[in-house]
Amino acid sequence: MVSARALGLVAGYLADRIWGDPARGHPVAGFGAVATRLERRMYADDRRAGATYTATLVGGAALAGIAVERAAAQRPVLRFLATAATTWAVLGGRSLEDEAIAVRDLLAAGDLPAARRRVTHLVGRDTDGLDESGIARAVIESVAENTSDAVVAPLLAGAVAGIPGLVAYRAANTLDAMVGHQNERYAQFGWASARLDDVLNWAPARITATLAALLAPAVGGRPADAFDAWRRDAAGHPSPNGGPVEAAFAGALGLQLGGVNSYSGVIEDRHTLGTGREPTTEDIEPAAHLARLIGHSAVGSFLLT
Repeated sequence: MVSARALGLVAGYLADRIWGDPARGHPVAGFGAVATRLERRMYADDRRAGATYTATLVGGAALAGIAVERAAAQRPVLRFLATAATTWAVLGGRSLEDEAIAVRDLLAAGDLPAARRRVTHLVGRDTDGLDESGIARAVIESVAENTSDAVVAPLLAGAVAGIPGLVAYRAANTLDAMVGHQNERYAQFGWASARLDDVLNWAPARITATLAALLAPAVGGRPADAFDAWRRDAAGHPSPNGGPVEAAFAGALGLQLGGVNSYSGVIEDRHTLGTGREPTTEDIEPAAHLARLIGHSAVGSFLLT
């Protein structure tokens, strides 16, 4: 018999696919506002302060999730509904795809300045000097990494630990986005958030990369090429989790991703991923399609566990 948890995960996944992020009152935005206020009180240029900050917020989210699950423990319908609503709130697959397609449409219309502005919704790199290929690469890399971070990882957390897992993972991932950057302010304070996110995403990233390779034929690619790119190139990427996923997408799509990016004027070499051609506007839709298939496969796999 399929559990209320599994059914809730599937329902929440479908809600994300149909409606995307809630238009107003998004819980993740509310969490971010709380995290910002707490940062003002707790900030210090110190790893211990950052670890306390991270533990307080992620632990608080987990405790809230535990309270909800306990309240619904003897009420399967309520547990199903709570799991579905939480899953919908923490997933971001549909919104990720919508942003990618919006950039593709601007590129297809020849509006390069608007595409440069819109792609900032997906990436943190400097975009003012990007050409069509650079923008397409940025979109595809974001689709790859965020398919892991915003779809596979929360689904896995929910499958393993239910509502507490869903909210604790999203809290950790949000904190990494907020304070995990390696800049002067957060080099120490954000260390714990960044490392926790690395740990939580280790398995999801490799599941995502494996699914990308296995599903490569659906986008005209070969699994062997995706696995080869992952094995050969991923270690050169500065992210231990972004590398495998982006390399697998590159191999599956027959593209070359990675390379040099600029972040607020600071140059970062993200290594060459894959041995194919440079990406173009036409490659964004296949990347989004591959991401969709990965999400469908992941939720189906977790439903069977």
